[in-house]
Amino acid sequence: MEQGIKNLIEVSQFYGKQKDYVLAGGGNTSYKNDKYIWIKASGFALATIEENGFAKLDRSILAEVHTKQYSDDVLKREDEIVKDLMKSRVEPEKGQRPSVETSLHNLIDYSLVVHTHSTKVNGLMCSNQAAEKTAELFGDDVLYIGYEDPGYILFKVIEKEILKYREEKGKEPAVIFLQNHGVFVGGNSIEEIHAAYNEIDAKLNAAYGEEAQNEVLPALSIADEIIPAIRMMVSGNGLKTVQLANSTILNKYLQKENRQAISLPFTPDGIVYANSSYLYVDFKDDIAAFLADVKAGIEKYQSDKGKLPKVIFASGLGVIVMADHAEGAGILVDVVTDHCRIAQFADSFGGQHPMSKAQIEFIESWEVEQYRSKISLGATAGRADRKVIIVTGGAQGFGAGIVEELMQHGANVVIADLNTEKGQEFAVELNSVKRKNKALFVKADVSNADSVKNLVFETVINFGGLDAFISNAGILRAGGLDEMTPETFELMTKVNYSAYFICSKYASAVMKLQNKFKADHFADIIQINSKSGLKGSNKNFAYAGGKFGGIGLTQSFALELMPSKIKVNSICPGNFFDGPLWADPENGLFVQYLRAGKVPGAKTIEDVKHFYEAQVPAGRGCTPLDVMRAIFYVMEQEYETGQAVPVTGGQNMLK
Repeated sequence: MEQGIKNLIEVSQFYGKQKDYVLAGGGNTSYKNDKYIWIKASGFALATIEENGFAKLDRSILAEVHTKQYSDDVLKREDEIVKDLMKSRVEPEKGQRPSVETSLHNLIDYSLVVHTHSTKVNGLMCSNQAAEKTAELFGDDVLYIGYEDPGYILFKVIEKEILKYREEKGKEPAVIFLQNHGVFVGGNSIEEIHAAYNEIDAKLNAAYGEEAQNEVLPALSIADEIIPAIRMMVSGNGLKTVQLANSTILNKYLQKENRQAISLPFTPDGIVYANSSYLYVDFKDDIAAFLADVKAGIEKYQSDKGKLPKVIFASGLGVIVMADHAEGAGILVDVVTDHCRIAQFADSFGGQHPMSKAQIEFIESWEVEQYRSKISLGATAGRADRKVIIVTGGAQGFGAGIVEELMQHGANVVIADLNTEKGQEFAVELNSVKRKNKALFVKADVSNADSVKNLVFETVINFGGLDAFISNAGILRAGGLDEMTPETFELMTKVNYSAYFICSKYASAVMKLQNKFKADHFADIIQINSKSGLKGSNKNFAYAGGKFGGIGLTQSFALELMPSKIKVNSICPGNFFDGPLWADPENGLFVQYLRAGKVPGAKTIEDVKHFYEAQVPAGRGCTPLDVMRAIFYVMEQEYETGQAVPVTGGQNMLK
């Protein structure tokens, strides 16, 4: 890899990881030598881009775009240009789509070009005094371009201005400001790029003054009675991820008197990600009346625009964003927050200057931006695609295995566990993999009603609802009647039995609300039980008793909840010999059973393990994948509830 490409990757990731410069798939970077240009391909994010994320193009072929005559029809012309850009690819077999801004990058006479949609720059570029204040702050060392539709026309306008600048100044403009679009910075080294951006930021910071910290505001306690209903309203063609957000900057523009300032988009990116307009609904204390207003607003928006809204500003409640997946919802929160910050910065320069109706219509119909929106906000895939699922005890053991499988199959998963360190590390690890669904850790004590209520609340606020609750958390303390203390028995009953009731109570409330607003929507409550729930267990009565009781709860809950299309089932795994419950060298069941003398004649941990393996016709212990196959079964079918499904390798068979 040549040094120029290494520099390109470094500078791309530097600015791409900072939301003040780049959001989602926005921004663009390039490196060129005399023969080739490497430019970010569509669908790649600057924050994580590597060499394969850049399209390598032949500059001699690109040069034809400068002189070629194209159609007078706007959309036809843009299609012709895209084809020419595709033709210039040196490695077309990679299937990369060059940025529409490629010709502009090729024109700028610096080896490195970094184009960002800096929030502070756009506070100036999206203001009523953009031209005069740019001249006042930066003098004639920069080039300012009034708004033009992106693509060929913008390229030709900038080409003309650059040629004029070169002739008048005898040098190349290192900074090009684009009204309602951002800034291009050129340099022949990373240091030159940084120096230019630092100077821009310093001058804008001086003009704006200190920006107040944007603090997250707590959600209303009744939000979980509202958000799942809205999620169902917009989930007619597949489940959506809905997120409720509020912060000091968002709250400012939730107020009626400030809405006009953000009523129209400032940049093409705002349209691509969040549509050209938001839906505004005033929150009412009467939840039913508010939901009726939201439903009517969504229906009218869809009728008027032919698509669903992506953003709802609900004064008194917060900003509600709706996307096909969790990554898209997070992008929307960032985009809307950025929109509000731009509006606030623009107040320093005579107020806001949004895009015009004609400019908005061009972006909405432009195939290039439709393509970018599709690849940025598209759906996931898998057997749990777009479902929101809680897994208690999800930080380790069976629970962690279940979480990993669900993530691979497209679910948004909430890891509920008492072990904060392991849970947070696990969530970070899962989210480090590039995918559109997300994991969230919430500390939870399943035996405490307030803790479980908060767990469900956080799930709803972050993902919009709840499609499956997997009650997996449990404890096991082996011992016969002589060894078992009342305190230990009570603790095990509380965690293994009573907690299942608590979890089902709060999970089912959200699921019932969802079914009320989408009558064909099924949800699941799944208890990870045990083979000990199917057959008594010697010197393990406290555990077996709780699991027996759990199956009784499963059958009873199933009868009660099926009218709301909530299926309730238990999965009864055999022994997970490789997990910490069994294999922990200090307090695992192998150690406990050896100490309790549960296995006659056993002298070592290996003796205990062999004893239990020999009882399984399949000759091995159960694995998380074995359990997941049963979970997928009960989730995917719609005609089974109240069952205790054995996953024991033939050790326990139904009668």
